[in-house]
Amino acid sequence: MAGNIFGKMAADTLGLSDIGKIIAPQDFNKVDGDDYIMHEDGEKIYFVIKSKTDEYVFTNLGLIHVDGESAVSKKRVVKRHEFYSENVHSVTLETAGTVDLDVEIKFSFGNNSFSIDVDKKQIEQLKDLYKALFEIGKIQHKNNKSYENGINSLNMANEAVSKSRIEGNVALTLEDITKFNFSWMNNMKEQFSNKDFGQVFEKYINN
Repeated sequence: MAGNIFGKMAADTLGLSDIGKIIAPQDFNKVDGDDYIMHEDGEKIYFVIKSKTDEYVFTNLGLIHVDGESAVSKKRVVKRHEFYSENVHSVTLETAGTVDLDVEIKFSFGNNSFSIDVDKKQIEQLKDLYKALFEIGKIQHKNNKSYENGINSLNMANEAVSKSRIEGNVALTLEDITKFNFSWMNNMKEQFSNKDFGQVFEKYINN
């Protein structure tokens, strides 16, 4: 136990640890991730965590991860994860123990998992992010269920049509059915795939 404590203290002293800091809103324009915001599409930053190597920029449209190789390298890889195409899930928050210097938030965007250590003095702010991400995941889960129900209803209707006798021009009828299915699926996708979760962030993030 003592070895772990002293090892962690030494890591912080030597700058080997990578505990993130939550950036104040007035400094959002100073982080690297701000350069990749889609202002033209109404994208807005709501939360930023910055460590020695990485930046995690949460916007109304998703997450911009500015991935650094090391604290001494200037090389960065910018990765974008959007709510429209990736579901948020497995959101957890691990609070600090007596000797811990950090708290940890974990979550996933689709198949991509994240684990971010944050200064434990900023736990109250991190709780806001936890609540926002959890709520977004809940909304997406509900939307997915509604979309699945819609597709199942469409499949049932198609099955009923396939068993009925088609009168007139069969080719034209099949073309109409195909167009209807395509339009139905697109409308369902648009209706139950939120692109913008700004309202959720505004509800939970106290900037």
